Amino acid sequence: MMDQAQFHIRDLHVRFRTQADELHAVKGVSLSVARGETLAIVGESGSGKSQTMLAALGLLASNGVVTGSAMLNGQELIGASEVALDRVRGAKVTMIFQEPMTSLDPLYTIGQQIIAVIRRHRTVSAADAKAEALALLERVRIPDAARRLASYPHEMSGGQRQRVVIAMALANRPDLLVADEPTTALDVTIQSEILALLADLQREMGMAIAFITHDLGIVRRIAKRVAVMRHGEIVESGPVEQVFNAPRHPYTRALLDAEPGGTKEPTPADSPVLLEAQDVRVHYPVKSGFFGRTTQVIKAVDGVSLTLKRGGTIGIVGESGSGKSTLGKAIVKLAPATGMIRLEDRALIPLSRAEMRPLRRSLQMVFQDPYGSLSPRMTVGEIITEGLLVHEPGLTSAARDRRAAEALEEVHLDAALRNRFPHEFSGGQRQRIAIARAMILKPRLVILDEPTSALDRSIQKAIVDLLRDLQRRHGLAYIFISHDLAVVRAMADTILVMKDGQVVEQGESENLIRHPREDYTRRLLAAAMETGFSPC
Repeated sequence: MMDQAQFHIRDLHVRFRTQADELHAVKGVSLSVARGETLAIVGESGSGKSQTMLAALGLLASNGVVTGSAMLNGQELIGASEVALDRVRGAKVTMIFQEPMTSLDPLYTIGQQIIAVIRRHRTVSAADAKAEALALLERVRIPDAARRLASYPHEMSGGQRQRVVIAMALANRPDLLVADEPTTALDVTIQSEILALLADLQREMGMAIAFITHDLGIVRRIAKRVAVMRHGEIVESGPVEQVFNAPRHPYTRALLDAEPGGTKEPTPADSPVLLEAQDVRVHYPVKSGFFGRTTQVIKAVDGVSLTLKRGGTIGIVGESGSGKSTLGKAIVKLAPATGMIRLEDRALIPLSRAEMRPLRRSLQMVFQDPYGSLSPRMTVGEIITEGLLVHEPGLTSAARDRRAAEALEEVHLDAALRNRFPHEFSGGQRQRIAIARAMILKPRLVILDEPTSALDRSIQKAIVDLLRDLQRRHGLAYIFISHDLAVVRAMADTILVMKDGQVVEQGESENLIRHPREDYTRRLLAAAMETGFSPC
């Protein structure tokens, strides 16, 4: 296979020079991908899977050093000049990254960016390049493609942006496509569509795909061979069915067992109602014209009602744009809403900002991206205790520091790390910090908005276990917003399924997953099952 491969890596080493010492990130990796084949490279964050491919393509950070060999169609890439690499990258080999918004320039339209890729590597007229860009958008199934050529990235959904990135990657019909976690943060239905699209395009173009992921369910669907990486080394490789059905390495077995499991302990029947919402609506008027007349109303949330008991968890699932995150923000008064939202005996919607402030310690929120929600200029200790400055202003500096240490220990982090900055922590550690920031105020309700979607499966499991433990110890109520049905089932008593701002189905978690009534719910479950979720 190695000698016949379209792309192969031999004995690749990657080292990063730091002020303290040298980090050996990739240690003697060898792998290959043949024409028309998909190789999955799996492992947790920090395993070296992305750095392996970045090194092979000459995209390492400035303090990185690579040795070994990376051959594409007989051409050596390691040690090649920038001029030579520029002729290859974008033409013979392209890369899709996890977050399309960071791959697209916000100042240029979608059409301009695709055209630039085409004309960078081929001599074609502007008109022909535009025609090709339109054909590419149609090929990746962007609705109303001709109009979308003039759209900017922020005007498109996450799934549409990822399709645009795929279109750019395929513009010059590459021999090798490197897909680095391209579906991690996408809803299950969009994830399924993207995987099907890549498979169709691969059959049409015959390209090789190196698919980097931490999601083993996706590996079963898209790849024939898999390489499992840990600490910069390949610990196991082979045909997917062989590796998954009879894993030899303990690490592979641990990855396969890392699915969040179990179910939440039932909430006692006599537990008091903590939160009640009736007919909640969040409508945004769209104004246009010289006089700013309202021409359209976007109904982000449209008549949602729910009841949550103390110690209970409601899971909210749905595709992007279904309104689930907007509902969570409305409950904590971060989005303007009408209807009724009551926390115990207080109606929240009529309250002013000043009247709401004392209640905010009881209503906390944990977001999907902890790195984006943690200030890079503050230490972890300062971040965690920021709320105490507002809600317990009489505390001394020493008392706040002691509370920060206690909060970190409660989320199973070393309290001695509280003087470090967010960038010095892993994704899972940063999410624990975000949870500690919420828990230090001793809230009664925590809204968790996709808190595990960008994390490795084993880290997801650890975060789920942590959240369930905190809930048991403190009697917390959760609203858990997610597109990951495995995580929702492990966390929630009941599930609300949202579509177009409305609840289309709700019920007890296990019963809803096993016996969905609505077609939309069945489609969500079918898409999840295609990437490894089991309703049984």
